[in-house]
Amino acid sequence: MIHKIKALHGDGGGLSVRAIALELGVSRNTVRKYLRLDEAVISQAQVDRARHKRLDMHRSYIIYLLETYPRLSAVKVARKLREKVSGLAVSDRSIRRYVSVLKETGVVAQKRYYEPIIDHVPGVQCQVDPGELRGVLVGGEPQTLYFVVFVLSFSRLMYVGLSFEPIDTGRFIQLHDEAFRYFGGVTEECVYDQTKLVVIEELYRELTLNQRFAEYAATVGMRVHACEGYDPESKGKVEAGVKYVKQNCLYGETFSGRQDLRRYVRQWLDEVANQRTHGTTGQVPRHHFETEEQAHLHPYLTPAGLTVAASERRKVDKTGLISWRANRYSVPMAYQGGQVGVQVEDGQLQVIDLGRGEKIASHTVCLEKGQIIKNTHHYRDHSQRLQELEGAVCALLGQPAGERLCQVLKSTSPRIYKDQLVAAVQLLKAEETLDQALVDRLAQRPTLTATTLKRYLDSSRRSKERGRDSITATGLPDAEIQLGQYASLTAGHGDHPFGQEVNHGCH
Repeated sequence: MIHKIKALHGDGGGLSVRAIALELGVSRNTVRKYLRLDEAVISQAQVDRARHKRLDMHRSYIIYLLETYPRLSAVKVARKLREKVSGLAVSDRSIRRYVSVLKETGVVAQKRYYEPIIDHVPGVQCQVDPGELRGVLVGGEPQTLYFVVFVLSFSRLMYVGLSFEPIDTGRFIQLHDEAFRYFGGVTEECVYDQTKLVVIEELYRELTLNQRFAEYAATVGMRVHACEGYDPESKGKVEAGVKYVKQNCLYGETFSGRQDLRRYVRQWLDEVANQRTHGTTGQVPRHHFETEEQAHLHPYLTPAGLTVAASERRKVDKTGLISWRANRYSVPMAYQGGQVGVQVEDGQLQVIDLGRGEKIASHTVCLEKGQIIKNTHHYRDHSQRLQELEGAVCALLGQPAGERLCQVLKSTSPRIYKDQLVAAVQLLKAEETLDQALVDRLAQRPTLTATTLKRYLDSSRRSKERGRDSITATGLPDAEIQLGQYASLTAGHGDHPFGQEVNHGCH
């Protein structure tokens, strides 16, 4: 075509641009474009037939879709690609042609494949690989540390799950739960080597998956992709991550205990691994994740059966206590009558919400027997209730008188102070017309109980009904006469009969 255009034009001595376009059936802009090219450029273009296409940077994701779903149409590929890549400046027609070429060239002919690198599409892939390091000094003793590294292929955000025992399927699932909660979501698929934790057997490239792990993957909505045997290159990001954890995180460090080690690794993730400028992407993983990948992750919720499998169940009694090895431990009162999961980690009894998989309480394991270990924060906040009642008294009487009345009630009966406040509020609210002078006089007394308050209020009300002043120059004659014998009985014991406070305290 280029040579025909050049020949027909004849360096200006032949046909015009318009005539050449009509002759060859191309646009005039195409004719002008090739007439401006010199022979050297044309020759180089003919020698190098490889041309960069806009979809080349998304080639791996398109191959991934076609490998996973061989009968996927080009229209569906275009729609899924636009969902993942916002503002894609490629027409549907170009995508159809690109997909057609991939299918014709046999790129996606095999049922299984070496894992394509999903670098340019967020939220698609997480690479997972277990590792171990011997001789880690924990509490002065060398130990073998087992861990699993999770790396998001797009942003390179990393999580490291730890275990002090060889990792079995249950622990492997639990570490996935930790990682997905750390990421705040789950990717479309996770890539593994052929560990027995994932793949039981491969025969003729047909995989038999670990049933328990496959059930977990199906529950959380992720696909399991196992690499070809002896093919670590197909998940190189996480292979490099295992080395990075060993050399940069753990090598040369000592730890006072297991909790210290856990804190150190989490701090290393938050301040070093996920805050460095990544050598390949040139971006900070945490920032890259939060700005471009986090929104593409699927929502993740810990499966209800996961905590049950990893811990024991306990029934919470009506007092908010659970039994564990001959002792009883408190849990938040919201779990009264329900069930929780319990497990021991580093001498701590961890209490877990079975639905959400979240820790709701932690107690140091008691080595004695028959003890009750309580966290007062698990129960009602009595101080808040007292503040509410005191505020109600002050609202009824005014600030100075209300505060003084509360103080005298508290000093007289500290153990039943809340009950006294409840009664005082009820008595004061019941008065249609409150005698402020009477209340001020009562607030000045050295001792006072709710019973005494009631009798004074009743006496004052009866005096008003008989048309007499409730307070005279000599005080409260009617009330004093009625309370004379009562006062003599309570002399030296406050304003309550013997045993009253004790009886209230037992209820």
